[in-house]
Amino acid sequence: MPLFCKQCNERRLPIFQETEKKTFWHCEKCGNFVDAEDMIIREVTEAEKNEMDAKLKEFEKKTESLPGESLSRRKGVN
Repeated sequence: MPLFCKQCNERRLPIFQETEKKTFWHCEKCGNFVDAEDMIIREVTEAEKNEMDAKLKEFEKKTESLPGESLSRRKGVN
Protein backbone atom coordinates (compact mmCIF):
# COMPACT_ATOMS: atom_id res chain seq x y z
CA MET A 1 0.00 0.00 0.00
CA PRO A 2 1.70 3.25 -1.10
CA LEU A 3 1.14 5.60 1.84
CA PHE A 4 3.98 7.96 0.96
CA CYS A 5 4.94 9.42 -2.41
CA LYS A 6 8.32 8.35 -3.79
CA GLN A 7 8.84 11.70 -5.51
CA CYS A 8 8.13 14.16 -2.70
CA ASN A 9 7.73 11.88 0.37
CA GLU A 10 4.30 13.38 1.17
CA ARG A 11 1.33 11.34 2.37
CA ARG A 12 -1.10 9.96 -0.22
CA LEU A 13 -4.84 9.63 0.19
CA PRO A 14 -6.99 6.82 -1.24
CA ILE A 15 -9.65 7.99 -3.71
CA PHE A 16 -12.14 5.60 -5.28
CA GLN A 17 -12.53 6.08 -9.02
CA GLU A 18 -16.07 5.22 -10.06
CA THR A 19 -15.27 5.00 -13.78
CA GLU A 20 -12.43 2.46 -13.34
CA LYS A 21 -13.99 0.78 -10.26
CA LYS A 22 -10.61 0.94 -8.46
CA THR A 23 -9.04 2.87 -5.64
CA PHE A 24 -6.11 5.05 -6.63
CA TRP A 25 -3.75 6.84 -4.27
CA HIS A 26 -3.56 10.59 -4.79
CA CYS A 27 -0.59 12.77 -3.82
CA GLU A 28 -1.84 16.32 -3.35
CA LYS A 29 1.62 17.85 -3.70
CA CYS A 30 2.66 16.07 -6.92
CA GLY A 31 -0.88 15.77 -8.27
CA ASN A 32 -0.66 12.21 -9.56
CA PHE A 33 -2.52 8.95 -9.04
CA VAL A 34 -0.79 5.62 -8.37
CA ASP A 35 -2.22 2.12 -8.06
CA ALA A 36 -1.66 -0.44 -5.31
CA GLU A 37 1.64 -1.56 -6.91
CA ASP A 38 2.97 2.05 -6.71
CA MET A 39 2.92 2.60 -10.48
CA ILE A 40 1.97 6.11 -11.61
CA ILE A 41 -1.33 5.91 -13.49
CA ARG A 42 -1.96 9.51 -14.48
CA GLU A 43 -2.08 13.09 -13.26
CA VAL A 44 -5.14 14.77 -11.82
CA THR A 45 -7.23 16.60 -14.40
CA GLU A 46 -8.55 20.11 -13.79
CA ALA A 47 -12.14 18.80 -13.67
CA GLU A 48 -11.24 16.25 -10.98
CA LYS A 49 -9.44 18.90 -8.95
CA ASN A 50 -12.46 21.21 -9.14
CA GLU A 51 -14.77 18.34 -8.14
CA MET A 52 -12.60 17.49 -5.11
CA ASP A 53 -12.56 21.15 -4.04
CA ALA A 54 -16.35 21.37 -4.40
CA LYS A 55 -16.85 18.24 -2.29
CA LEU A 56 -14.51 19.61 0.38
CA LYS A 57 -16.37 22.94 0.52
CA GLU A 58 -19.72 21.11 0.74
CA PHE A 59 -18.41 18.93 3.59
CA GLU A 60 -17.08 21.96 5.48
CA LYS A 61 -20.41 23.75 4.98
CA LYS A 62 -22.35 20.78 6.38
CA THR A 63 -20.09 20.29 9.40
CA GLU A 64 -19.61 23.91 10.49
CA SER A 65 -22.96 23.89 12.29
CA LEU A 66 -21.95 20.93 14.47
CA PRO A 67 -20.86 21.85 17.98
CA GLY A 68 -17.15 21.48 18.61
CA GLU A 69 -15.69 19.37 21.37
CA SER A 70 -15.05 21.19 24.57
CA LEU A 71 -12.23 20.19 26.84
CA SER A 72 -13.35 19.76 30.40
CA ARG A 73 -11.45 18.36 33.31
CA ARG A 74 -13.19 15.64 35.23
CA LYS A 75 -13.10 16.04 38.95
CA GLY A 76 -11.34 13.39 40.96
CA VAL A 77 -9.17 12.18 38.08
CA ASN A 78 -5.42 12.66 38.22
